[in-house]
Amino acid sequence: MNNRNFRRLLTLAFAITVSATASASAVKQTKGDFEDKFRQMEEILPTPNVYRAATGEPGEKYWQQKVDYKIKVKLNEEKRRLDATQNITYKNNSPHTLKYLWMQLEQNKYHDDSIAEAGTAFAGIGRRGPATSAGGNGKPAKLSLGELRRQQFLADNELGYDVLAVRNSKDRPLKITVVGTNLRIDLDRPLKPGKTVEFEMDFGFNIVEEDAVSARAGYEHFPDDAREGGNDIFLLAQWFPRLHAFTDYEGWHNKEFIGRGEFTLEFGDYEVEITVPADHIVSSTGELDNPRDVLTSTQRKRLEEAKNAKRPVFVVTAEEALENEKEGTTKSKTWRFEAENVRDFAWASSRKFMWDAKGYDQGGKDQPFVMAMSFYPKEGGDLWKKYSTEAIVHTMEVYSRFSFDYPYPTAQSVNGPVGGMEYPMITFNGPRTKLQDDGSRTYTQAEKRFLIGVVIHEIGHIYFPMIVNSDERQWTWMDEGLNSFLDAVACREWDPTIPWGVEPRYITSYMKSNVQVPIMTQSDSVLRLGPNAYSKPAAALNILREVVLGRELFDYAFKEYSQRWKYKRPTPSDFFRTMEEASGVDLDWFWTGWFYTTDHVDISVDGVYKLRMDTKNPDIDMARMRDIENDKPQALFLKKNEEAGMKTWLESNPDVSDFYDENDRFTVTNKERNKYNSFLKGLKPWEKRVFERAVAEDKNYYVIEFNNLGGLVMPILLQLEYADGTKEDRYIPAEIWRRSPKHVKKLVVTDKEKEIVSVVVDPTWDTADVNNENNMYPRRIIPSRVEAYKYKRSATGASRDIMQDIKTKLKTDEDKDKKKTESESESETEA
Repeated sequence: MNNRNFRRLLTLAFAITVSATASASAVKQTKGDFEDKFRQMEEILPTPNVYRAATGEPGEKYWQQKVDYKIKVKLNEEKRRLDATQNITYKNNSPHTLKYLWMQLEQNKYHDDSIAEAGTAFAGIGRRGPATSAGGNGKPAKLSLGELRRQQFLADNELGYDVLAVRNSKDRPLKITVVGTNLRIDLDRPLKPGKTVEFEMDFGFNIVEEDAVSARAGYEHFPDDAREGGNDIFLLAQWFPRLHAFTDYEGWHNKEFIGRGEFTLEFGDYEVEITVPADHIVSSTGELDNPRDVLTSTQRKRLEEAKNAKRPVFVVTAEEALENEKEGTTKSKTWRFEAENVRDFAWASSRKFMWDAKGYDQGGKDQPFVMAMSFYPKEGGDLWKKYSTEAIVHTMEVYSRFSFDYPYPTAQSVNGPVGGMEYPMITFNGPRTKLQDDGSRTYTQAEKRFLIGVVIHEIGHIYFPMIVNSDERQWTWMDEGLNSFLDAVACREWDPTIPWGVEPRYITSYMKSNVQVPIMTQSDSVLRLGPNAYSKPAAALNILREVVLGRELFDYAFKEYSQRWKYKRPTPSDFFRTMEEASGVDLDWFWTGWFYTTDHVDISVDGVYKLRMDTKNPDIDMARMRDIENDKPQALFLKKNEEAGMKTWLESNPDVSDFYDENDRFTVTNKERNKYNSFLKGLKPWEKRVFERAVAEDKNYYVIEFNNLGGLVMPILLQLEYADGTKEDRYIPAEIWRRSPKHVKKLVVTDKEKEIVSVVVDPTWDTADVNNENNMYPRRIIPSRVEAYKYKRSATGASRDIMQDIKTKLKTDEDKDKKKTESESESETEA
């Protein structure tokens, strides 16, 4: 280990200061304390133009670039290395002339001088591995074994691209400049609008051990396999230099890759030749173009049978995979894959893989048939045999209802060391079975749920953002949040008894915590990525669908968004505008509150007052007033006087009395009756009809008082319980808060026989209200089990054990959330 790497191993940053500044509002309130929660968003959304219309759809001159790749890559298994050559054709569909091109070099993230390794906070930003504590407040710093392992691996291996050569179509070198994880190629002549440039690249790098560095791809080693030296599973993603996106709204998207913010890319066609050891099985983006070269006749026959099978058919059986595991070979095979109109390309290779497949006939015009396939080692066991491929098909069935037919010929789930990652037509998913003492394998309920959930989530990502091509580097919620919302729908349609964890009730602790940042925050700056990018936007969309818009309006608008931006690049404003335009509902208040602020929902019901209509008829009203007076509790001193047998003066002197002693103040006289008759004569005919009907109906009038304690305006879901034991649900639109966003009163009218005995706000916990104790009037004692339920399923994680990155598992202990308020960045606990 050289001195530089030794110093790097021992030198870690111990603190991070996170500061946030609120941008000044375009309009400032200087008188009173009014807050316009319904202010329109035109001030903050980009101005519509010829590329992006005010309706939220692509404009008449919308454009995007196209990039085609022809790649030849070889996997050196023993050295765990890739070497490749790629030919790239870049079509400039923009109205701009380009002097240079920018490419992504994600493997350079592992250089010791990269921003990700040297320039970020303690333990790195966006780390997917074990947490490390930076100390502070009198506590010693703690270096986890996982972090130590990471540092050792990075120090002992030369990582990042060590071969980079770029040539033009005439085989002449092009000038290149490496800037961290970015590469600039200076073109030998400017690329004008509508023109194409072709160039070639050589590249190579050493593959990282995924478990050591907590990467999104890499190799996993199995030292205990029968083969001498063990075996590996290789998951290859972000493996080739790829063109950065160039767009109408940002130009070049050459933001440094730090680790958390993922990717946005251009669509294109791929031809890829993958050379691997001859006993390896390869899963890849695209369709296999040469099955006769790499599969036996028996395996090809099985693949054909799988197209019409009711249940998955093994193309490579468990027995064949075990035989492959034992020896290895010095020979190689080349697998050829083709993929059309995809924005990325990934693949996996191992001799450990068994392979099952099942055809899915979706009946679509463009792609009527899809082959769902799973690749996994013996460690996947019955868990993968039963559920992986079936979960793929279920995902396509559900997602297509909300968006569009699955447009590609294959959909694949591959087992490997990554918790969950997605690419066009292929996903990497982590859950496995456990080896028992008797040699058998089993799995827990949690592992079953994890597998089903992660397959649904990652296959769902093929729709968002692999087809609806949002910018993950900038707005993580646009793919993770939308996808988490939809995977929750699919998961609940799989088994509604499983607590999938995206219902609004599960994010309440995060919503009221101090570690929030607005959803509209660049991904690398988010303090808690799981609840911020996954759970909170998913809960918001769930509320938008079930509470605000209703399913019919929401589903129509969401499908419209999906189809408008299929194979295109939407921004948040395009989503906001489409949902509003297609549903016909003003939603600016919703987007502002949920996505641009850290307000939370806490609507308290603080009073219920019963009113009776003043009939003006003294014979009715005076009798009512007497009843009210008689219902008042007796004063304590009068009660004690009676108990002592004391007589009043009137009782002791009955001979001295008059009219007022014999009649109370509610006794009606001709004076009151004459006044009433005069009132009736003064009414207009229509006023008299209305008045007499109201008197005859004698309804109950209640005024209910609400306070908005959390700041986030929401519809009020009101449940009324009546004296006869029945209940009634009422919906009060969010607009009730328009002129008074902090305190409102609502008049509720009921029939005479329907007397209200209690009022509950959000009785089924569907609005993410953080405090259900103040949702009831009169107040009730809350059983401890309810609080326990809320806290177990709350915050820190909003807690999607299944989903957060599934890629990462979130802690669900609220106490840990509180402890991290002052030093959140110490440990990046979405690991």
